[in-house]
Amino acid sequence: MGSDTETEKKKTPLALAPIAKPLAGKKLCKRTLKLVRRASEAKCLKRGVKEVVKSIRRGNKGLCVIAGNISPIDVITHVPILCEEANVPYIYVPSKEDLATAGTTKRPTCCVLVLTKPTKGELSEEVKEKLKSDYDQVVTEVAEATSAMF
Repeated sequence: MGSDTETEKKKTPLALAPIAKPLAGKKLCKRTLKLVRRASEAKCLKRGVKEVVKSIRRGNKGLCVIAGNISPIDVITHVPILCEEANVPYIYVPSKEDLATAGTTKRPTCCVLVLTKPTKGELSEEVKEKLKSDYDQVVTEVAEATSAMF
């Protein structure tokens, strides 16, 4: 019999979708969510399926981060196909709640698109440099994870 604190520490296992591949490991997931947080602060983030699909169709480039525990799964099944057609890298993270927290929203989010530049206005050089280096690092790791899958 464990105490209440022991049971609180254990997270309930997430019901991941069967199509959630490539799924980010712990380290890549942490880096990806950090990138999403930075992009959100710099206003370089599109949240939700509707906005992400619209951006990809318009030709915006970036990194698509999709939550792996979406139910019903039909909501996001078309997003990876769109990403592949537009040569936009994508990665699945285990939790939609963590994705929303990183994107600075209270509502759980299905997917976000991290853009390389903001839709309106300009960024300072320092912020732009930091975002670009994080973005490049995560995209190379996503490319490695994707190539290992196929």
